[in-house]
Amino acid sequence: MNSINTIAFDADDTLWVNEPYFQEAETAFCQLLEYYHPHDTIAQELLATEIKNLHLYGYGVKGFMLSMVETAARISNGATYLPLIDKIIAIGHDILLKPVELMDGVAETLDELKGKYRLVVATKGDLLDQERTLRKSGLQDYFHHIEIMSDKKDADYRKLIRHLDCRPEHFLMIGNSVKSDILPVLEAGGYAAHIPYHITWAHERHEHKPESERFMEFKNIREVLDYL
Repeated sequence: MNSINTIAFDADDTLWVNEPYFQEAETAFCQLLEYYHPHDTIAQELLATEIKNLHLYGYGVKGFMLSMVETAARISNGATYLPLIDKIIAIGHDILLKPVELMDGVAETLDELKGKYRLVVATKGDLLDQERTLRKSGLQDYFHHIEIMSDKKDADYRKLIRHLDCRPEHFLMIGNSVKSDILPVLEAGGYAAHIPYHITWAHERHEHKPESERFMEFKNIREVLDYL
C-alpha cells in the first residue's frame, strides 16, 4: 500500500446513495402493473429486460426507463396505453430529481486524502446524469479526473490506468461492487478495497470475496485512512 499514488472511487453507493432510489422506482413500477402479474414476477421481468438491454443502453436511469416501458408492453401483451407510459416516465424523472445524499464520512475522508494522492472518480452510468450528480454533490473539486465508464471490465481499468499514466501497482480502486469495482481491478494488477452497501442491484451481486494480498474490505470509507 505504500506504493499507492492514485485512488479511484466508484460513485453510486460509494460516494452517494443510489440503489435505494432504483428500488423505490421498481416498487412503483410493479404497483402500476399489478393487474397483470404479482410484484415478484414483474420485478424479474424488468431485471431480465435491463440485462438484455445493457449492450444497447448501458447503465443508468435512461436505460432503466426504456426497459420499464419495454417490460410493460411485453407483460401486458401490448395493452399499455399512453397514461401508463407517462407514469413510467415520471418514475424515471423522479430518480433524476432526487437530492444527492452523500455516504457517511465521504467529505471528511476526501479532505484527508486530497493533496496526498491523485483522486479519481471511476463509475458507470449515464454521462449527463453522473456529471449532474457530481456537480450537485459538491465533490467535484476533490478529483483530478472523472471517468464515466460504459463498463467495468479489466480491460476498461487497464485503459483508465494507462490514461492516468499510472502503474497498476500504484492504483487503488474503492467501491461497493465486488463484481465491478474489485475483481477486474485485481485482474488488472491494481489494489481494490470493498465497502459493502446494504442494497446491491441483483446484476452486481457476487457471493465470493477474492483471496488476494491486494484486496481489502472496510466497514466504511473512513477506514481507508488507516491503510494509507
